[in-house]
This record gives sequence, structure tokens and C-alpha cells, in this order.
Amino acid sequence: MNTLIAISGLGVFCLIAEIFNLRKLLVPVAILGLLAILGLTMAEFNTPELYNNPMYNNMIVVSKFSVAFSSLFIVLTIFLVALSGNFYKEHPTKISDYIAIKIFLLAGAVAMVSFGNLAMFFLGIEVLSISLYVLAASKRLDVKSNEAGMKYFLLGSFASGIILFGICLIYGAMTSFDVAYIKNLSRSAELPIWYTIGIILLLIGMLFKIAAAPFHFWAPDVYEGSPSMTTATMSTLAKVVAMATLFKLLDVLNADIDYKFQIVVVVISILSMTVGNIMALRQKNVKRMLAFSGVSHAGFMLMALLSMTTAASTLLYYTAAYALAGIASFAVIIYVTKDKDNEDIINFNGLGKTNPLLAAVLTASLLSMAGIPIFSGFFAKFILFTQTIKAGYIVVVIAAVINSIISVGYYFKLILAMYTKEASEDRKAVPFVYYAVAVIAILLNIVLGIYPSLVTNLLN
Repeated sequence: MNTLIAISGLGVFCLIAEIFNLRKLLVPVAILGLLAILGLTMAEFNTPELYNNPMYNNMIVVSKFSVAFSSLFIVLTIFLVALSGNFYKEHPTKISDYIAIKIFLLAGAVAMVSFGNLAMFFLGIEVLSISLYVLAASKRLDVKSNEAGMKYFLLGSFASGIILFGICLIYGAMTSFDVAYIKNLSRSAELPIWYTIGIILLLIGMLFKIAAAPFHFWAPDVYEGSPSMTTATMSTLAKVVAMATLFKLLDVLNADIDYKFQIVVVVISILSMTVGNIMALRQKNVKRMLAFSGVSHAGFMLMALLSMTTAASTLLYYTAAYALAGIASFAVIIYVTKDKDNEDIINFNGLGKTNPLLAAVLTASLLSMAGIPIFSGFFAKFILFTQTIKAGYIVVVIAAVINSIISVGYYFKLILAMYTKEASEDRKAVPFVYYAVAVIAILLNIVLGIYPSLVTNLLN
């Protein structure tokens, strides 16, 4: 709860910073504040007396799961805020608004993995979703941004309505929003059909949030039309939050992972991987390509649900590897495509010659997403595949391996453009912050690949 209060306080400070003319200090102060909150959050690993200790009528519950994922969310937000200073410099009078929205988005993310009550869960998901709606349409003079914001708002509201309907059905079946009470009652009583239907509706709504097939149709258009900074937020932080929340919902609501449910997860996982990778092969726009890549990674993440006993640590490691690679790649993409009319692959021609460091970082991040050693993306897939085989789902692993091979095709299309094509124009100077974020993120990715126990042991 201390983390959530501190994040909210920092968000309020960012809002009022404009009044005190602290515009130039806003980004450094926000980063320092987030680093302090990260330390406060990680300190909770050493205070087990806080675990599962209900706070504020059990609205918030601290656990190793919530602390670990909250720490990951804060790290990702630090990177996103660092990039925001340069990205929004043409809107100096609005930067406090942009930074504040990202901080409040983080507050919603923390609430989504720390809830002990379905009301708090829904509050968290709405804070996060509304923040993304605003950011998607924040380029108000751009038709594509307006379209992306409206499309995301309409479809996101529809998904939120489905989630809310599911919560109502669960309340009707259990007469409570408290997840501890619901979990205990579901073990000792015969469950009414409304409870199962409610869980199904929650699952459908969350599958939309993680852009898993067949609920992924919004992602390519919204990713392409939104400002690149917002796309980076959706592709990394928002997707990781939604996946972690989906796991927690299935765990705390004591959803029966029976044979029928497992078949559904298998089908959606394989469908997401296949549709995402095949569609990504056809893309010329980098943001659309990464949107479909995100659909395929959602399919990989869903594989963790097939072995719920070990899913938490595996999911944490996979999401950390994926998000760090995503942050590194978007740091380069934002620099290359800034002030361009589009984000087509042709813009990256010759980057390997004009800026070898950024080209190397983008190459490394794409190789990590493809699952190539020594990057953590490879070890995340290896651990995931091993546990899925132990759970008895060899068919899913075979499909995942085939799809990993397919993904190399479109990742290398971008890599080849950087190293085998000639640059069509001289590139502008690179702000230091892009170098810093890109290099630090990919180095963290490599470190997690060499020492996966740094993450996998956190939830043991």
C-alpha cells in the first residue's frame, strides 16, 4: 500500500509542478522519485510480515507476486519517463501532463497486481486504460492519433464492460467482492453457474487487454496511429500488467484449470502465436510489425497458465525479458522515426553504418524477442518450453518452436535493412537519453540471460 500511495503522490506532484515552473526539473525529479519508490518496494521482499496482511478492508494485499511485478512496472516506467523528456520537448507546456499520466498509469498497474478486492481490481484497470486512451489520442492534430484513440477507447470500453459484467456475475454468485472470501467459499460450496460464466467473461476481457487472438484486431491500428511513446508504453508496460493480472485473477478466484479450460488456453495460445507471426511477416511498418509480434508473445505468455504451480516465476522472467527488449527497441525506433511521416522499415536503411551502436542495440533486442542466445528472451522461452513439456503439452511446444523460427523472418527483415541497405539521408544527432535507455535496457536483458536466477528466485 505504501508503494501505491507514494506513486499517487508523485503523480499529483507532477501535475502541480507546472504551477511552480519546475518544468525543466520534472523528468529528473520524476525519475529520482521512481527510484526511491523502487527501493521502497523492493525493501518489502525483506518484510514478510506484510505478506497477505489485509490493508484497508482487504482492498490491497501485499505478496511476493505483487512486490516483484510492481518492481518490474516501476523499472519500465523509469525508462518510459526518461524517454519522454526529449520526445515531448516540442510541447514544453504539456510535459507535466504527459509525465503525470504515465505515473498514474503506473498506480493503476500496481493496483492491478495488488488487489484483494474486485472493486480495487476494476479501479486499477480503469485508471490504466483511461490513461492509455488519452495518450493514444494525445497528438490531437494528427488524424491517425485521433483514430487510434477513438478506436482504442471504443473497443477498450467494450472490453471493460465485459469485465464489469463478469465481476457482477461473480458477486451475484458469491455475494462479495473480497477475493479471499470468494476463494474460500469456492472451495467449500457447490459453485453456481454464474460464477463460472463470470470467470469466462473476465478471461475474455483480459485476453483483449493482452491482445491475444482472436481479440487482437485493435492492436495493429492503435499501435500504428498512436504516438511512438504511447506505443512503447502499450507494447511493454501495459501488456505485462495485463498478463500478470490475468494470472492473478485465475489464481485468487480459484478458477478450475480443468481439461476444458486447458484446451481453451492451448487453442488461444497456438492461434495467437501463429496469427501474430504470419501477419507480422507481411508488415512494412515497424510499429504494426511489433504489434503482431506482441500478439505472438501473448500466445507464448499464455503457455505459462498450463502449469499454474510454476507459472508465476516463469511469467515474471518472460515478461521482464520481453519488456526490456521492447524498451531497448523502442528507444531506437523513436529516434529513427521522430519527425517522419511514417515508421516504415525503409527509414532504418543504413543505420548500421550511420549509427552502429543504436543499430547493435536494436539488433540485440530483436534477437532477444526471437529467442536467440545469449539474450534473456532465449532462456525465457527455454524455461517456458521445459515446464510446458513437463505439464504434458508437447503439441503446444512444437507449435511454439515453429513460430519462433517464423519470427526470425520478420525480425531479420529489419536487421538486414540496417546493415545491407544504404541510408537515404543524413541522420540527426542522437540525444544522450536515447543512448542511455537503449544501452541500459539491453544490458539488463543480457544480464538476466546470463543470471536468470536473479528473477526466477524472487517468487520462490
